[in-house]
Amino acid sequence: MALRRRIRWVVRHGLIRRTVQRQMRAGDLGSRLMIDPAIREDPFPYYDELRAKGDVVTGGVALMSAHHDVCLTVLRSPDFGQMRLDLMPGVLRLGMKLGGRAVLGPIERPSMLVTDPPEHTRYRKLVTRAFSARAVAAMRPRVGEIAEELLDEIASSGPTVDLVQRYASLLPATVIAEMLGAPVAMRRQFLEWGAGAALSLDVGLSYRDFRRSEEDLGALHRWMLGHFPEVRRARRDDVLSTLVTAHDQGEQLSLDELSSISMLLLAAGFETTVNLLGNGAVLLMRHPDQLELLRAQPQRWSGAVEEILRYDSPVQRTGRIALRDTVVAGRPVRAGSSIVLLLGGANRDPEVFPDPHRFDVQRPEADQNVAFSSGIHYCIGAALARLEGEVGLQTLFRRFPDLALTGTPHRRPTRVLRGYDAIPVRLSSHTPTGTSVHSSTQR
Repeated sequence: MALRRRIRWVVRHGLIRRTVQRQMRAGDLGSRLMIDPAIREDPFPYYDELRAKGDVVTGGVALMSAHHDVCLTVLRSPDFGQMRLDLMPGVLRLGMKLGGRAVLGPIERPSMLVTDPPEHTRYRKLVTRAFSARAVAAMRPRVGEIAEELLDEIASSGPTVDLVQRYASLLPATVIAEMLGAPVAMRRQFLEWGAGAALSLDVGLSYRDFRRSEEDLGALHRWMLGHFPEVRRARRDDVLSTLVTAHDQGEQLSLDELSSISMLLLAAGFETTVNLLGNGAVLLMRHPDQLELLRAQPQRWSGAVEEILRYDSPVQRTGRIALRDTVVAGRPVRAGSSIVLLLGGANRDPEVFPDPHRFDVQRPEADQNVAFSSGIHYCIGAALARLEGEVGLQTLFRRFPDLALTGTPHRRPTRVLRGYDAIPVRLSSHTPTGTSVHSSTQR
């Protein structure tokens, strides 16, 4: 078991980590962006530097781009597919076989993150209805209620709290658990497993982080397999019941597909939104003029969420692989070539966003951000995340109008996902517990 895990780590992370570290020491900017922890806190100057080098730049082990138009082109192009471990070069693919697969992870088939049509189309059809604009809009009152309940608990707990642990993480974890039909009482356990799953999205993991990721994914997978019989015993009109029924009919989903989609929806249903809420809260505390504008013009909250997504994107990068010889921005790209799309850099592209390093909740073009990707892999939960961001932040600052940082927020260790794992705040004041959220968050 330990030997196979070590082989998996060497093939998936160790070799890449060594190669990228060597290139980083030689001064390669792309390699620094891939793994250098020193630039994780503020990668944006480095995105600017890379963007200045060209539309598409050779960096580290892949092509890279921080240009908005290039990212959109590649994300929407049928010439590119999702990066997959089974598309690795021959020697590495052999190593993959020797190491075996320990768990169903988000970057391994049949995950929706790494499948292309027709499989991806089939998976997505099964869950699209639950995340439609109409279905999400109908959830607004309940999202508001959950926000109020969590803030009631915070209000009675003392003058200082960790905003991530007590609110930014619990709001989306509660919402997605209720939506999927998973037990809300387990939301903190889901968050812990989700943190391990998030590590697996990065490249060049240390062996320690890789082991933690596999263990957390394995635990989530085992729990999910044990939960499916509970779903069968009490089927409801929720996403998990829909997926279990599709599997039981024997025509649409295998057991691996059922578990992979369920795990992804659960973890992805809160991971990026935790970052959106945390990033947004910190930005607004650090830009009180913008917060005052929102208080005076609450109709601007939806636009403010778009600006938060643009300015400090919860997902900083994604990758694609060329399925055939093609051309990007006038540059030939051979089949099998990988390209890393720096979404966080594209969202600071001055060709699309004038004065891109200024945080402006009135920015008219903020909704052109690519924080949720684009094309057929556009995030299925984008509308839900936007709703939770709008309701969650508006309610937070209404209940605690003097909310202030008491220390430096701590960034989480991941690079693909960008957010905070701790935000120490002082509450200062709050509205009475019984105040309803609906009048202030309904549009």
